[in-house]
Amino acid sequence: MSAAAVERPSGDRPLIAEANRIMERFPGYRVEIIGGQILVSPPPDGAHARALTDLMVPFLTAGLHGPESQVLQGIGLWLPAGVEDYAIPDLVVVDADFEEHFVENNCYDPVCFRLVLEVTSSNYRTDLRTKVAAYAEAKVPVYVIVDRKHQRLHVLTDPAGDKYENHRPHAPGEMVALPDSLGAKVTLDVAEILEAGHPRRP
Repeated sequence: MSAAAVERPSGDRPLIAEANRIMERFPGYRVEIIGGQILVSPPPDGAHARALTDLMVPFLTAGLHGPESQVLQGIGLWLPAGVEDYAIPDLVVVDADFEEHFVENNCYDPVCFRLVLEVTSSNYRTDLRTKVAAYAEAKVPVYVIVDRKHQRLHVLTDPAGDKYENHRPHAPGEMVALPDSLGAKVTLDVAEILEAGHPRRP
């Protein structure tokens, strides 16, 4: 069960209004506001989608999509650092009552997020730098990054300020056990995940 949502200032939302206009003009693009800046990401490639689908399997097999928690793609996480800031992680594990923590603009209070996960695309620096600070400031307990460019899987835990106290990169050949704080035992095969995210063009 999640704690109560934090209060936030109300009023005009010029950045959100502009972000929503961009989404209407460019369907399929991901639009986020981090650090008071609008970030626009093109639609992911097929390998990104395949990696994301394969990644869901160990979470589902562990029973994390049920009465206590949910495994979801593409829902908004309201960021406390700015009055209009929000991110849309590729994959999340949230408390089952996450809808009770709705903030606005299809975003939810970070208090109900147990894990956020990103699979990198052409804008990999955002996932490896900008979002590290954003998710740490939001106190998301676990941040996992599938770094397709550098062929690593990063697991970040113990948020403190704008960083994570523990940041461990993992290489192919490793089996990575995620923290028990998720509510179940989840182990990720780094080689399998990175292979799924590798484009298979002729």
